[in-house]
Amino acid sequence: MAAPNSHRTEDWWRDAVIYQVYPRSFADGDGDGTGDLAGVRARLPHLAELGVDAVWFTPWYVSPLVDGGYDVADYRTIDPAFGTLGEAEKLIAEARELGIRTIVDIVPNHVSDQHAWFRAALEAGPGSAERERFHFRPGRGEHGELPPNDWPSQFSGRTWTRVEDGEWYLHLFTPEQPDLNWAHPEVRREHEDVLRFWFERGVAGVRIDSAALLAKDPALADFVEGVDPHPYIDQDELHDIYRSWRRVADAYGGVFVGEVWLPDAERFARYLRPDELHTAFNFNFLSCPWDAELLRRSIDDTLAEHAPVGAPATWVLCNHDVTRTVTRYGRADTGFDFAKKAFGTPTDLALGTLRARAAALLTLALPGSVYLYQGEELGLPEADIPRERIQDPMHFRSGGVDPGRDGCRVPLPWDGDAPYCGFGSETEPWLPQPEGWAAYAADRQAADPESMLSLYREALRLRRSTAGFGDGPLDWLPAPDGVLAFRRAGGPVCVVNLSPAPVELPAHGAVLLVSGPLDEAGRLPSDTAVWLDA
Repeated sequence: MAAPNSHRTEDWWRDAVIYQVYPRSFADGDGDGTGDLAGVRARLPHLAELGVDAVWFTPWYVSPLVDGGYDVADYRTIDPAFGTLGEAEKLIAEARELGIRTIVDIVPNHVSDQHAWFRAALEAGPGSAERERFHFRPGRGEHGELPPNDWPSQFSGRTWTRVEDGEWYLHLFTPEQPDLNWAHPEVRREHEDVLRFWFERGVAGVRIDSAALLAKDPALADFVEGVDPHPYIDQDELHDIYRSWRRVADAYGGVFVGEVWLPDAERFARYLRPDELHTAFNFNFLSCPWDAELLRRSIDDTLAEHAPVGAPATWVLCNHDVTRTVTRYGRADTGFDFAKKAFGTPTDLALGTLRARAAALLTLALPGSVYLYQGEELGLPEADIPRERIQDPMHFRSGGVDPGRDGCRVPLPWDGDAPYCGFGSETEPWLPQPEGWAAYAADRQAADPESMLSLYREALRLRRSTAGFGDGPLDWLPAPDGVLAFRRAGGPVCVVNLSPAPVELPAHGAVLLVSGPLDEAGRLPSDTAVWLDA
């Protein structure tokens, strides 16, 4: 395996740059309008030149695609829309030859209602062994007409659906995603077998979707706001599950990253103990407004959360579930709140792009690993999807109020002069590309040294070739109000100006990289970041 992108070997994940691929929208290899594995394989040189250490694929398994593939019908088979298992194995191997590891997405909380287990449960009826793998219950009320409890959904709407024989089944997401019963030994055995299946095919790691939701209160007690423990979030039983998973991963040298949303820092850190998960996503940083004081607090809190268990922090600006960085930072309220999503929110894309460039240098200078969502290296904004083309169930379950997540999932532009911006389709892609999308095309940006793509390429090159970046300590430096300045031990200095006026550069070494031009006096303008040699 080539190793151009990291000096680490066994603990590569501690400071890796990991690129997230949403397969439907990355590249289309067969021209049918949907991205696929052939398209990814053809674009591997882009990822190698970008300089990433690994690629995380959102679910590529057989699925009805009710929730973008997070409704899995078969964990061991690639969805025909994407390709075959053989193609996946070739992709894993070809990426490895370029020094890029592969991380797959496992969705343990639920399966698709088309999964063989759930179909068998419906056929078997009340009281059957097949239904014990899920959460089937009789309803409340005189005739069982009311759901078993009042648990709130992770999406809008109800969490229980009644079947023809009168029983109800639990689904924290859509009705097409029935929750598994993790107190059942077959559920645990099956998922450990699935982990082995993919590790044996060469994957280096697993991202765990909704990692804090698996275990449920066996009494299915009603939800009471502010009362602990929560009936289905962060149950103590989860840690035994992940200790068991860790033993599987250790046998293959694999790693985990968990999707863990928890406000309690101490409980969050429990998932990162040495015998559980290797890393977990840092959503506090992603959701932080563009404000120096709040960002510094988020960085300090994140590093403090991870320090007691010796785990590296992860940093991410965007993913397939949130508004793209350029758009989010170009809004008056740059905070992250699904409830505030609305159609036609005013956005200053020039300001958002300026801040996104600065945020890229800030993120890549922090200790730990970084996740980069596809298209962020192109500076893509959030797309406005026409209502009649929206596919995300969040939109429909909100009664049409929430525009959903499709705006950050639009197919990528590769060639500005080709049909559908070089996505590869011979027909219109599954989501429409906005007018002007060609301006963001990778081929045009590759030829422009001032582009977002060129900035990311140079930043990743410096990150892997300059001593001090990646995992390790961070020391804050004195700075004016509205400015973040820190030194990496034995390495470079990062300064980010979030104040409204230009500031003098600190008395350090030469400029390594700047997110935008310095002013005529050599000062760092507002919403700009710089890396300085130590």
